[in-house]
Amino acid sequence: MLRNKWAVWAAAGLMVMALGSGCKSKKAKAGAGDGSIPGIGMDGLENAEGMGGDRFAGQEQRGQFEMVYFDYDSSQVRESERMKVERVAEFMKSKASQSLIVEGHCDERGSNEYNLALGERRALAVRAYLIGLGVDGERIQTKSFGEERPAAMGHDESSWSQNRRAEFVTIQ
Repeated sequence: MLRNKWAVWAAAGLMVMALGSGCKSKKAKAGAGDGSIPGIGMDGLENAEGMGGDRFAGQEQRGQFEMVYFDYDSSQVRESERMKVERVAEFMKSKASQSLIVEGHCDERGSNEYNLALGERRALAVRAYLIGLGVDGERIQTKSFGEERPAAMGHDESSWSQNRRAEFVTIQ
């Protein structure tokens, strides 16, 4: 039992270190001509500290919104995916009683710790975009599942691209 408690603390420490050290992407730095918007992605994360955990209670609804997909090893909201987030923002602004959980997911490549951190960065990037669109950040929680809940079970790019995603759960 004590060993499990230390494992949880160690994993939490690794996630904090991974979030602080940035992405180990082999691509050019985000924002360097990649079409990203300042504040959408890693730039907006300082507004979301401490947003993990289960602080919302109520009836959950899944599948109401389209999933947002990400490029390999990236937490930048792609231009082609922004309309999906904008639809969620419009819904949230029209339904003051609703709260939202943004769940970040990854493909199977990379260590468990790295993928948990990347999943959190993805969820936080979507959260930052929603806040930038006028949604109250107090109504948005983030959660990372890393590679633990794949949408597709294959071991190829077609499956991996479906697993690099953010999902929305509304709570009333």
